[in-house]
Amino acid sequence: MDKNTNIAIIVACDDHYLVLLAALLKSIEVNHKGSDLIEVFIVEDKVSNSSRKKLTQSLDASKMLLHWIPLDDAIPDNLHIPFDRSSYPKNIHTRIFIPYFIPEKYDKIIYLDVDMIVEKDIAELWNIDLGDNLLGAVIDPRLLVFSNSWGGILNYKELGFEADTKYFNTGILVIDIEKWRKENCPEKVVQCIKDNEKYANYPDQYGLNIVMANRWLELSPLWNAFASDEYPEPPYLIHFIGRKPMYQTYDSLPKYKERFDFYLNQTAWKGYKPVGETKRYLKKIMNIIEKIPDFFKK
Repeated sequence: MDKNTNIAIIVACDDHYLVLLAALLKSIEVNHKGSDLIEVFIVEDKVSNSSRKKLTQSLDASKMLLHWIPLDDAIPDNLHIPFDRSSYPKNIHTRIFIPYFIPEKYDKIIYLDVDMIVEKDIAELWNIDLGDNLLGAVIDPRLLVFSNSWGGILNYKELGFEADTKYFNTGILVIDIEKWRKENCPEKVVQCIKDNEKYANYPDQYGLNIVMANRWLELSPLWNAFASDEYPEPPYLIHFIGRKPMYQTYDSLPKYKERFDFYLNQTAWKGYKPVGETKRYLKKIMNIIEKIPDFFKK
């Protein structure tokens, strides 16, 4: 089968966070220097038609092609999104199911959280050779290893892992889709989370780290630089892990907020006014409420 030569990216987003996605995609477009078409698969969770139109108008169609995938269509009938007690939107778990809704002509894809901007040509990330690994990722600087008592794999000993097994952040993943399909990785991740529910504080990240343990390529930390930290070199990708730059209470380094605004002001969201804490808290409450049905599917 002929494989697709375009650069393929997948993101998951709802209407509330679409402003973040706009800045992310514009940053990718601006910094991409090659002629490769970038195909973006957006797993959308109740994104309004007006928001879709604004996003489409913000991007150069000759450089970037958008595909919209409803959240329900991204989850196979025989599996379900793991129950998650956090206030994160449940659509982030769709990265587990990527092999099910990406056409088989793709053997590789880049997954990105929407709370990011890319400062380097995405082709450089795309062209990294994964070798025999299942994916490429960056070590989570907050955790580093499985044995970290805050958010790590607390039952690593029972699962047969060494304390110093490296732990990656799932915000950016370069995935070998063919290997994931052949090894039934989505099913293994879902079962892992189900079997270890009381330890899975970040369910998808927990399951992915266990199933992919010691089978992932460690990427430069500059490909997942947290906006709260300083780096010796300009980051390739900035990840807004705390308060997002769309909020008045943004709490990371100001210079990264300036970069976010630089890209956002090249979109239909130019002049966007950051929203207050009330809207942020309401969104978190809605995220929790939307997960209640998942509890009864366990």
